[in-house]
Amino acid sequence: MVMTALPDQCSPDARDIPEGCRQPRLDERRYLIGGELREWRGPVQEVLSPLYVDGEPYAIGSCPVLTEAESLEAVAAVERAWDNGRGVWPTMRVEDRIAHVEDFARRMIAVREQVVRLMVWEICKPLEDCRAEFDRTTAYLRATVDALKDLDRASSRFVIENGIYAQIRRAPLGPVLCMGPFNYPLNETFTTLIPALIMGNPVIVKTPRIGKLLYAPLLEAFAEAFPPGVVNILFGDRRVAIPALSSGRISVLAFIGSSRAADALRRNHPLPHRLRCVLGLDAKNAAIVLPCADMELTVAEAVTGALTFNGQRCTALKIFYVHASRVEEFLARCSAAVAALPMGAPWRPGVKITPLPVPGKVDELRGLVDEALALGARVANPHGGQADRTLYYPALVTDVTARMRLHNVEQFGPVIPVVPYTDVTQATAAVIASPYGQQASIFGTDPEAVADLIDPMVNQVCRVNINSQCQRGPDTFPFTGRKDSAEGTLSVSDALRAFSIRTLVAAKGSPRNKELLSDIVRRRRSHFLSTDFLF
Repeated sequence: MVMTALPDQCSPDARDIPEGCRQPRLDERRYLIGGELREWRGPVQEVLSPLYVDGEPYAIGSCPVLTEAESLEAVAAVERAWDNGRGVWPTMRVEDRIAHVEDFARRMIAVREQVVRLMVWEICKPLEDCRAEFDRTTAYLRATVDALKDLDRASSRFVIENGIYAQIRRAPLGPVLCMGPFNYPLNETFTTLIPALIMGNPVIVKTPRIGKLLYAPLLEAFAEAFPPGVVNILFGDRRVAIPALSSGRISVLAFIGSSRAADALRRNHPLPHRLRCVLGLDAKNAAIVLPCADMELTVAEAVTGALTFNGQRCTALKIFYVHASRVEEFLARCSAAVAALPMGAPWRPGVKITPLPVPGKVDELRGLVDEALALGARVANPHGGQADRTLYYPALVTDVTARMRLHNVEQFGPVIPVVPYTDVTQATAAVIASPYGQQASIFGTDPEAVADLIDPMVNQVCRVNINSQCQRGPDTFPFTGRKDSAEGTLSVSDALRAFSIRTLVAAKGSPRNKELLSDIVRRRRSHFLSTDFLF
């Protein structure tokens, strides 16, 4: 691939945009508080696409820049919906909450194409990947409903222990502030939003910093599917999040982003010991390529793992430790595989490398690579690191050492650092020294060599992948991390537990208490004390 093709790929002509991908300007002025779609008359943010159209920056539309006042109004709305645990939503029967969530799902699916198209333009994720993200999100929603039914069925009986009769269930925690990331602005936001909601917690959603406008088509669905104040949608930045936390009325912070941002946010809560945090944070997932690796398989997984959505995934493979005896073969194969990746506009069939949505990201990546080169690294693929505006050609950088920032920081972009090693303990020592602990991949065919790495790795990261890239799914598997990479676990079932707490009603097994409990259950006087079985 020659670099003279980059400008054309970064800046399509308006007439060449497929009809189904054209996005009319959307100037959203609504936001959702207390079940009411309110009209904003204050300052707005112009939303620009990473794409240039006809050589010029392309504005998708605009959205509100809300203030502290709206943040505190949203806090008041979730407080009313919560009502110290006595509100309609937290005390609603499980099957009724499920019905509201399923109603929302139907409304959400009806606006699929609008959401997908806005995602394509705002974050420049390939069109097919945007469709997959939407569909995976609705599948996650259905899986969450099924998991809650399983959880409720297991709790729909009394436990008798030492003469005490008890029913143990999970109860909601209180108002939740939910903040998702730009790279999966729908899916990863919903992996905290939906379990928080379905467990009975009212929620404030602060839209991602990039990927805001895709929430516009969903506003009416949220307003119509849930009781007032149960879901509140705010456009804005941290100036919206900080007042909500500073109020002391938020019980749970669900945040996916950097550990530095998470620390800054949680410090605003006046009672941090009361703030439960569910956090998906930084990662520098390492691949260790053993001398016995199947190199064809390894490179296929490596390139996909490092460069899917331009490497803008927390689960991306972000550094490769390759045995010195195989490093040149690895570099040659990787270079050829990178050269074969289609680049350009997100609707281009089979496209793999697209423009980067974060302002200044190209300069940031260039700085990491330039520093590494100055310290002795080299770019091992033709055109690696060259760029045009927001489009960055993947850089395969070898001879990386621990002196370089590229070795130590999460690049979150299409740069592949390679560290040759002669003794595998050099690779394991680097993983141990890393502040990150999400996942790792081991590539090799010798059972003894692979096993020798598994045991130390499982105490450094939370998922070890054998001869495959790092990934989140299936969503029923636990997704978490050690060190600076996570707090809490977000599989389908684990997320339900993260947004709830075990609570029980207990009574001594006297004849009078038995009669009392039996009457409450038989006549369905309580939503909590219940032996109903959900089908």
